[in-house]
Amino acid sequence: MSRLHRPAGTLTDNGDPVLLTAEDAGWTYTGLRVLRLEAGAPRTLHTGEYEAFVLPLAGGCTVRVDGETFELTGRDSVFTRVTDFAYVPRDAEVELTASAGAEIALPMARCERRLSAKYGAAENVPVEVRGSGRATRQVTNFGAPGVWEHADKLNACELVTPDGNWSSYPPHKHDRASECEVVNEEIYYFRIAGRDAITPSREGFGMHRTYTADGELDENVAVRDGDVFLIPRGFHGPCVAAPGYPMYYLNVLAGPAPERSMAFCDDPAHGWVRDTWATMTPDPRCPVTDHRGRR
Repeated sequence: MSRLHRPAGTLTDNGDPVLLTAEDAGWTYTGLRVLRLEAGAPRTLHTGEYEAFVLPLAGGCTVRVDGETFELTGRDSVFTRVTDFAYVPRDAEVELTASAGAEIALPMARCERRLSAKYGAAENVPVEVRGSGRATRQVTNFGAPGVWEHADKLNACELVTPDGNWSSYPPHKHDRASECEVVNEEIYYFRIAGRDAITPSREGFGMHRTYTADGELDENVAVRDGDVFLIPRGFHGPCVAAPGYPMYYLNVLAGPAPERSMAFCDDPAHGWVRDTWATMTPDPRCPVTDHRGRR
């Protein structure tokens, strides 16, 4: 089995779908938790060395931290709406409560500065249509530099790819400091919709590729709902949504650079594809969602 591909069920922790620290991943900064909140039962978390976003995947929750209370409306599914979220700092005690139950992602980054907690409104989250033709996808830039500056190391965004389309394409990398890229460790957390294009299901699948020019990494894997893939280095992409099964993934990135950045370099063998988008028609299915719901 691939050491980078962590199928659903391999990272569970006491009923929670995912617990992945930087140590578990074998690197320094980036982590991810996915929690299941029982209806009306408060959960208390300690962030330790990690800052995090509280990002509803299904349902909403109340966040209490540092004397602040944030009510997150959330959403029915990652395929139905752009959600509101909260930022919580390192060295914090965080209480989460969901009146009707919820599934919550906590993209995390080990950091040094302790910032204040902060609420992010769904209506302020930019939704970008990236690519064109069969490479059209939605990028929801809720925690990206230039959009959300209230973080020390943590970067995050969501991708929604209509069924049959390619995203994370052309393949790109961010594993060295250069004129076009910064060093980032990256996590991909996948959700795959079933036949209704809304409800996550293990029935469907997609494909993901990660590789290096020297051939040391050469991963081509089928990904299903709830899978995690680690990107320590190398080119990654495409992520392909199989016909009939829309794909979502949460990108979590952090690295050593003094300023947060998601800068990358395309694989020079395939970068020319990006230039062809100017003469192509974007897929009209994108954007799939915004803060009001499905488009």
